[in-house]
Amino acid sequence: MIGFLLSVLAPSIGPPGGAVRGAPVAVRPAAVPLSPEPGSVMRPWAGRKRMADGSVRISSPTDMVSAARNLAPLVRARRDEAEQLRRLPPDVAEAFAAAGLLQLYLPRSMGGPELPPLAAFEAIEELSRADGAAGWCAMIAGSLSLFAGWLPVEVGRAMAGEPANFRGAGSLRPEGRAVPVDGGYRVRGQWDFASGVHHANWLKATCVVMDGDRPRLTGAGTPQTLSMWVPAHQAMIKDTWSVVGMRGTGSHDFALEDVFVPEAHTYSVSDPPHETGPLYHPRLYYTSMWTATAANTLGIARGALDIMTDLASRRSSTMSTALLRDRPLVQARVAEAEAIVSAARTYLLSAVGTAWTTVCDGGADPTQAIAQARLAIVHGMHEAVRAVDLVFHAAGTNAVYTSNLLERPFRDIHVAVQHAAGAPAHYESAGKILLGASHNIAGW
Repeated sequence: MIGFLLSVLAPSIGPPGGAVRGAPVAVRPAAVPLSPEPGSVMRPWAGRKRMADGSVRISSPTDMVSAARNLAPLVRARRDEAEQLRRLPPDVAEAFAAAGLLQLYLPRSMGGPELPPLAAFEAIEELSRADGAAGWCAMIAGSLSLFAGWLPVEVGRAMAGEPANFRGAGSLRPEGRAVPVDGGYRVRGQWDFASGVHHANWLKATCVVMDGDRPRLTGAGTPQTLSMWVPAHQAMIKDTWSVVGMRGTGSHDFALEDVFVPEAHTYSVSDPPHETGPLYHPRLYYTSMWTATAANTLGIARGALDIMTDLASRRSSTMSTALLRDRPLVQARVAEAEAIVSAARTYLLSAVGTAWTTVCDGGADPTQAIAQARLAIVHGMHEAVRAVDLVFHAAGTNAVYTSNLLERPFRDIHVAVQHAAGAPAHYESAGKILLGASHNIAGW
């Protein structure tokens, strides 16, 4: 995530699922300190990198956040079109890709920005403030780019291209079957919730490995799963995305029919990653990914407050000629929503920043810090929903019309919080750790 120049050995870390590896995980700590305060994510890396073709690739976290902010007007102008298309308009997706916003976590060894989680948070938050669906697309693609860290560097470089243009979509659900063959696997299946599938160039397809007609079992007796990176042109997109919210994400199904996947394009997150930076640390990578998910919901909430502030200065309610901003109940609800969003955001930035620096330092046990970060993520997502609900209801009856700009963040946030990062079970997991109760929670 930040620059990683030194090497430190972290304590031995068990992979997801509770298995234990004997070798410690190498972690390169940050070359620059990370500040969790809003507006000061970290000091930027040195400048930008000029490519051989004369183009300039953004290499600094500050520049990435600025790029997202600069694209926000385009996102706002095209959000109705995205809603109708049920996907990002192609030129908007191209603008995201050109700015590097679809590969936020791609390793720098492969030409990516390898952003720290709080820089990714601010970039996704800016886009989501303009439109939740657009921010979601960048969040999903950026999160999936993190898994390139489990590939050999030369493989990842070849996949990303030069300059890097990695656009991932796909699913972590094991909804396919992979049959071992010489040099790789034959893969078939259908995967849902593939946000951004139309503008992706690589698809992540998680599969159960088969031995004949039966799943291959691990030592623990569970089906063995592998993730496969497949060129997007080899898939069939199924038009399945008919939903109440987040319509502009293009989260259709895709299908593969007996596609060969080379062994080099497969990986399992239960194995050590090839990249050794803290972004790919076995106990931190979910925190990094889901920090971006919380950024999406908190960005939507901030956007709803923006809309409400504008509406309140121009609109009255059905039953009164007074402007909404002059009504005590509206004033109270807007203030409450502002406090909710600001407090949740501050907690998340502080907790994730602490978890990040704890892992980077490599000394202290990061369990408590990671628990706080994961708690802050799920808390932030649910608090964002609460804030949007407050301003939506404060807007009165007129908020139900599709012509009212508040109705979309209201719909979108109730879909966004259904993401696995928002599962209420995370409160229980955090509580076990905070109370010192026995637990065996993968990824914590």
